Amino acid sequence: MTKRLDGKVAIITGGVAGIGLGIAECYVREGAKVVLTANHNVDGGHAAVAKLGDDVSLFVQQDVAKEADWQKVIDATIDKFGKLDILVNNAGIGGMSPIIEDLSLADWQRTIDVNLTANFLGEKYGIKAMQKTNDAKGSIINVSSVAGLVGLPTAPAYSASKGGTRMLTHATALNLAHRGIDIRVNSVHPGWIDTAIVPAEAKEQLTKTVPVGHMGEPKDIGEICVYLGSDESKFANGAEFTVDGAQRA
Repeated sequence: MTKRLDGKVAIITGGVAGIGLGIAECYVREGAKVVLTANHNVDGGHAAVAKLGDDVSLFVQQDVAKEADWQKVIDATIDKFGKLDILVNNAGIGGMSPIIEDLSLADWQRTIDVNLTANFLGEKYGIKAMQKTNDAKGSIINVSSVAGLVGLPTAPAYSASKGGTRMLTHATALNLAHRGIDIRVNSVHPGWIDTAIVPAEAKEQLTKTVPVGHMGEPKDIGEICVYLGSDESKFANGAEFTVDGAQRA
């Protein structure tokens, strides 16, 4: 039986835990080979490869905000699997700043670097790799947030970075389409997802803000990313996919 991502190769940044690992698990289940990256969680990277299988997965340590690291990841992907079909720009950092005038420039810049500039770098190097190894075809999925649609008052830098990712997605999709390049670019906007980074004491309160009555799971984001990475979504381009239990309806 043919699987939905048979023969496809994907890079998933921040792919060793939480939402990223959920995406990776769904991708491997559907027949894809995956390259997972993380900057600090090296042990998690090795554990993820052991879980998924080293014949279908690879871990590369990467600081997504560094251009040289992007070239390293692309080279490792092509060396291992021969091409690139899908790029999932998932890596990101949070950060709260209830009082905006107390937000330091350094914290602001680091959030923008990791959550927005890194997505631009991923697109830049991912598009080149798809052009070189995959007949200029592919899919780019930028993982934004509901905070990219409606600002969070206690997280101005995070909201700005996610809103910027949303508009980068639109602009890149149009840029490529107008040039006749068959690489689609879409964004996914998760709501509250139950991962290890959500404090246990906060889950009950957060759940109350979700109309369906429960938080999402990493797999919920993984499944929409399977669709966007597959040929089923060939007419979906420059679009936003909100997965938030009706929180922003």
